[in-house]
Amino acid sequence: MERYVPEIRGTLRQHMIEVPECIQQASGIRIFGKTIRSLAFTTDVAVIKNINADAIIAVYPFTPQPAITQAIMMAADVPVFCGVGGGTTTGKRVVNLALDAEFKGAIGVVVNAPTPNEIIRAMRETIDIPIVVTVVSENTDFKARVEAGATILNVSGARKTVDIVKRIRDQLPTVPIIATGGPNEDTIMATIEAGANAITYTPPTPAELFRVLMDKYRAELS
Repeated sequence: MERYVPEIRGTLRQHMIEVPECIQQASGIRIFGKTIRSLAFTTDVAVIKNINADAIIAVYPFTPQPAITQAIMMAADVPVFCGVGGGTTTGKRVVNLALDAEFKGAIGVVVNAPTPNEIIRAMRETIDIPIVVTVVSENTDFKARVEAGATILNVSGARKTVDIVKRIRDQLPTVPIIATGGPNEDTIMATIEAGANAITYTPPTPAELFRVLMDKYRAELS
C-alpha cells in the first residue's frame, strides 16, 4: 500500500526544478547517515537553491578554486560533492584542494578520469570524506581504482554508460556507483537496472528556463 506523503509548496517557489521521479527507484548511497539518490550536475547557485535533488555534484571545466567551492557550499542546503581536479590540475594541488573542500563542509570530492592512482592514495591518506572517481571508459581497471582509495565510482560514459555500469557491477558487486541518467526516464531506468545506486541529473540552464518564462510574459502582455 502506497503511503501518502504530504507536500508543501511556497507561492514564490512554483518554478522549482524537479528531478525525474523515477530516480527514486534507485537504491541510493547512504553517506554519513544521508541517503542520496539524485545529484544535480550544476555550479549555478540559483539552480542549486531551486532544485529538489538530494545532493549537488559541482564539477566544472576549469582549475578548481577554493572560492568557487566556498560559494557553492554557502548556497547549497543539501550535501555537495566538489570537483578537485585530477586532469589538468594534478599532484599535491589536488590533495590540498580535497582537504580544503572537506574543511569547507563537502560531503565528498570528485576527481577526473585521468587522475593517477598514486594521487588517489595520497588523498585517501589525507581526507576522511568519500573520494568519487570518474569513469569514462569500460577499459578502466575498476578494482585498481577502488584499491587505491576510491569510495564511489562516477560513471560518465555517454552512450556507453549502461554498459560500463554493468561491467563494474559484474566485477565489484557492492561498490557504490553514481552514473549519468541520460536524456529521459527510459535511459535513467536502464542505468538504474544496470546497477547504478544514484543518478546524476543535468538541469536546464537559467537561459533555457528564462526563455519559457519570457514567452509566458509576452503572451500575457500582448
